[in-house]
Amino acid sequence: MPGRGPRRFDPLSQFIPHLPLQPWLHAFSGHGYRPPDLLHDSFDSHDSRGRDRAAYRYHFLSRPAPGLCTAQEHRADHSPAVALRVDHGRDRLSYALPDLSFLIMTGNGNHPEIRVTEGRRRIPGSTPILVLAGLFIAATFLAWYFSWFGRELSDADISKYLADEKNPRHVQHALLQIQEHMERGDGSAKNWYPQLVTLSGSAETEFRLTVAWLMGFDNSSPEFHNALLKLVQDEEPIVRRNAALALVRFSDNSGREELVAMLKPYVLKAPADGVVASSMHEGTTVGRRTPLARIEQSDGKVVELRSPLPGRVSQIFKPNGSRVTRDEDLISLNSDEQSIWEALRGLAIIGTAGDLPLIETYAQSTDASARVKEQASLTAKAIRQKPL
Repeated sequence: MPGRGPRRFDPLSQFIPHLPLQPWLHAFSGHGYRPPDLLHDSFDSHDSRGRDRAAYRYHFLSRPAPGLCTAQEHRADHSPAVALRVDHGRDRLSYALPDLSFLIMTGNGNHPEIRVTEGRRRIPGSTPILVLAGLFIAATFLAWYFSWFGRELSDADISKYLADEKNPRHVQHALLQIQEHMERGDGSAKNWYPQLVTLSGSAETEFRLTVAWLMGFDNSSPEFHNALLKLVQDEEPIVRRNAALALVRFSDNSGREELVAMLKPYVLKAPADGVVASSMHEGTTVGRRTPLARIEQSDGKVVELRSPLPGRVSQIFKPNGSRVTRDEDLISLNSDEQSIWEALRGLAIIGTAGDLPLIETYAQSTDASARVKEQASLTAKAIRQKPL
C-alpha cells in the first residue's frame, strides 16, 4: 500500500474490516447476496463429495483454503491469526483473493505467528526438451563437419590421417587434400610421398585405387613410377585401370593391355559350385560393389558375387536357377562411359596400329554416346599419324 513498508503486516487488522466485499460476492460464493462463509465453520458437517463445500451449503468457498486458517473463538482479533502459506495452495489463494495479492509477503513483520515461506522457483517444462534438441543439433553438425571431405586439414592433420588406416574416411580425406596440393603445384605435397608409396601396398582396395590415381599427378617422381608398375598388376581390375591411366602420364606403355581391356567386356566367373540365384538382366546398369548373383552351395552356404567395376550387364551366361561350377563364366560387364572415354584418351598416346579395329568399333557404334564416338575418332586419327 502507498506509504507503507512492503514487509509490515500491522495494518491488516485495521484494513480488513473496511474491505468492500460486496462487489466480489460472486468471486467467493458464485451467486446470491448472502454473506459467504469465507472460513469453514467447524460446527458444520463436511460433505467429502463437494470437496470445498460444507454439507447443505451453497457457497463456493465454505471451508478454508489451504492458505487460510481460522482463529480460535477466544481471540479478540481474528485478523493477525490469518496465516499466509505461499508454498502450499499458492495457486488457489491467488484465485480466491485476486485483490489481496499485495498482502502476500516474504517476511513476517512483527507477528511471529504469521508463517511465510519463500516459494520454490519453477523450471518451465519445455526447458529440458529445448536443451536436448540443441544438443542433438550440435552433435549432428559436428558429426557432419568432421566427416566432410571439404574441410581443410592442416599439414599435421594430413600426416595423422594418412597413418590412421583403421579409419578409411580419414585416409580418403587426407588423400583428397594431397591431390589439391599437387594440383596447385604445392611442393609441400612431396612430404607425404613416402606415405603414399606405403599405402600403395595396403590390403585395402580403396587406398590402392586412390593412390594409383594420385601418383599420376606427378610424373617426375621415380618412386611413384615404380609403385605404379606394381599396381598395374594388381588383383583388382579397378586398381589396374587407375594405374594404367597414371602410367600414360609417365609416357609408359606398360598399361596398354589394361586400357585395351577397358574397351572389352569384363567376364566374371562363378566363385563356387552351386545353384545361381540372380535377378540381373542384360543391359542393367550396375555400380561398383553392386550384388550380381548368389551361389547356393549344397551344404546350404551362400557365396555372393559383387561387381568389381561400374558398368552395364553385357551378357548372362548362367541364368537364374542354373547350376554352375567354380571358375565357370557367369556374367560379363561393359565398362561405363567415363572409363571408356579415359581409355580412348590413353590409347591416343600409347596405342598401336593393332588397337585400331577395336577403337573404330566405338567410332562407328550406334550405342555409344557422341562424346565417346568423337574421342574414338580422335584416337584412331592420332594412332594413324604416329611414325612407323
